[in-house]
Amino acid sequence: MTSKDPFVSLPDLQLGKPPEAARIVVAMSGGVDSSVAAMLAARSGAEVIGVTLQLYDHGEAVKRSGACCAGQDIYDAAQVCEKLGIAHYVLDYESRFREGVIERFADDYARGRTPVPCSVCNQGVKFTDLHAFARELGADALVTGHYVRRVVRNGKAELHKGRDPARDQSYFLYGTTPEQLDLLRFPIGELPKAEVRAMAAEAGLIVAAKPDSQDICFVPDGDYAGLVKRMRPETEAPGEIVALDGRVLGQHKGIVHFTVGQRRGLEIGGSAEPLYVVRIEPEERRLVVGPKQALAVSQALVGSWNWLGEEQREVEVKVRSLSRPVPARLEDGLIRFYQPEFGVAPGQAAVVYDGERLLGGGWIEETRAAASTLATAA
Repeated sequence: MTSKDPFVSLPDLQLGKPPEAARIVVAMSGGVDSSVAAMLAARSGAEVIGVTLQLYDHGEAVKRSGACCAGQDIYDAAQVCEKLGIAHYVLDYESRFREGVIERFADDYARGRTPVPCSVCNQGVKFTDLHAFARELGADALVTGHYVRRVVRNGKAELHKGRDPARDQSYFLYGTTPEQLDLLRFPIGELPKAEVRAMAAEAGLIVAAKPDSQDICFVPDGDYAGLVKRMRPETEAPGEIVALDGRVLGQHKGIVHFTVGQRRGLEIGGSAEPLYVVRIEPEERRLVVGPKQALAVSQALVGSWNWLGEEQREVEVKVRSLSRPVPARLEDGLIRFYQPEFGVAPGQAAVVYDGERLLGGGWIEETRAAASTLATAA
């Protein structure tokens, strides 16, 4: 099936009914991806309603650029909806976003953890609340502009990586529940970013050349430490930097400036090899540092699991959005890596795959050092 414009091949939105009899709600952030998703939904012939979440105080938001769901983005989403001839609504979720995402981000830093706020946002405000809103409107589908794919196999909806590996966003969507996936659709999941922009330009959408939003939308200037210090002043207190054997090596200017695996900013010398943050002990305001091999992890204890798969045990796991999946085995909530893995820290999301399919994931609560690390430390 093709649209009136020959350059666009409409995706199968899997509505289970003729599009003319369907209603689709589209989550619109004001960026090019969700705008093209809305365009494709509208061209299907279904009734389409665009919804934008206001996540900031409007007076503050209008000063921000390059941030999702801010003042300019709301205006852009409204302009796109007008161009497409669809309804547009703005929902005020500022208090929910602050409590559920921003406050948790600051708390994680204060606890010495490495936060992943995009996953938290998708699991809470964006998918849970929008899913409920779409159901209230009697929607047959909730469309988003994420680069992932919904694949129906043997009557069951599965979540797969985006076709373009450079744009795949499945890592941040591991918390999607089966109920949500029944309603969700991802019309640009098969496309590369360049094609999405070309489609927006051809359609005359004002967001065609708009820069992508930042990963952490509520810190548009990139000063994470500044935000956390304002919200949790205790994280700015100085403390000791100690070696794995407990020797004091220096002083730091506050744990807010550090995450596990970090090398920059330690400002200590005299070591034969570079030192990295191996562990953060917030109650003692202490950083434990060691050589790179001290970061090697053999196991990770994961909690708050969300599972979309079956009984898979031999899997691949990603512990960072930009890392490659590595072979591992699941055992009662414990991930056992077949090879020592680096860059694993409490607070991060461990996301589990079977090839292209996302099986689920959870939050890393604790890591266990590889045997070689223990031998080195001894």
